[in-house]
Amino acid sequence: MGKKQTKMRVFITGGGGFLGLAIVRKLREQGHDIVSYSRKNHTSLDQSGVRQILGNLIDYSILKQAMIGCEVVFHVAAKTGVWGEYKDFYMTNVVGTKNVLHACRELGVQYLIFTSSASVVYHGKNSEGKNENLPYPKIFNAHYPQTKTIAEKLVMAANDADLKTVSIRPHLIWGPEDPHFLPRLFKKSKSGSLRILGSATNRVDCTYIENAAIAHRTVLDQLLLDPTRVEGKTYFISQDQPIPISELINKLLATGELPPVTKHLSPQIAYLVGWFLERYHRIFGITTEPVITPFLAQQLSTSHWYDISAAKKDFGYNVEVSLEKGMERLGEWVSKELKALNQEITE
Repeated sequence: MGKKQTKMRVFITGGGGFLGLAIVRKLREQGHDIVSYSRKNHTSLDQSGVRQILGNLIDYSILKQAMIGCEVVFHVAAKTGVWGEYKDFYMTNVVGTKNVLHACRELGVQYLIFTSSASVVYHGKNSEGKNENLPYPKIFNAHYPQTKTIAEKLVMAANDADLKTVSIRPHLIWGPEDPHFLPRLFKKSKSGSLRILGSATNRVDCTYIENAAIAHRTVLDQLLLDPTRVEGKTYFISQDQPIPISELINKLLATGELPPVTKHLSPQIAYLVGWFLERYHRIFGITTEPVITPFLAQQLSTSHWYDISAAKKDFGYNVEVSLEKGMERLGEWVSKELKALNQEITE
């Protein structure tokens, strides 16, 4: 696909985050001028020549002021996780998205690319090879997918002649510079609390961080070339290589020279324990995350991988970094950052 290399002024929420920074780097390769909006300053963005404006998604006046002069918005920032108060998820993921959309309208922004999640269509059971026609569930076991679903619906409904919107659904992003998932996985491994739920044959999608960033940049390329192919649509993104979840976890652990998980636990027991712990934590006002939740138990014990042929066809998405190459790069990064990771794990 030929790409129109028009230099744009791009606004990105959460530009200093794990995915946001990867997207920024890909956009900078094309010479785009970037403004990042987040709650704290990031040295990595300063090094990339990105202008940073500090603010919260729910502070509309600051958000709108920061967005002035931008033609494209990447809305990446979100409150993630399997635990927390609903109002916190709602304010960031729903009200924040409403504010982004409202600012786009008032300022005449032409394109909005929204980072969603495959979890918005997760029904708590096996989902193998489904495409974007998969409906949203009626019941959610976690606040994150519930509020991201509301936000995605808002973004899709906003698409029109003045504002072209696209939603990208990467699934289980991993790779170098991961500040959350990998350190937590290593910590659980070292504490001996990791378990494989069920037979461990359930396959899942995952996405190497650079591929997720490439997908976002390639969507912008397509919007600039011919928006009719992608506007108003949602797209699954992954490695296009479903893998047993136990194998994925063990490959990630191996990058930190940690032993594979060998202990198993019944999915039914894990779900019941998660159900009990959630209620126990809420009744007694315990703010720390339970070791297992019903949503997490379902995610770990079911297959969830999706057909990404629409992304390949509509905007030329291609898996540029293979699973094997990604693990190799991750291992190299972990070996360099092991001291810092170990310090984070013990804190």
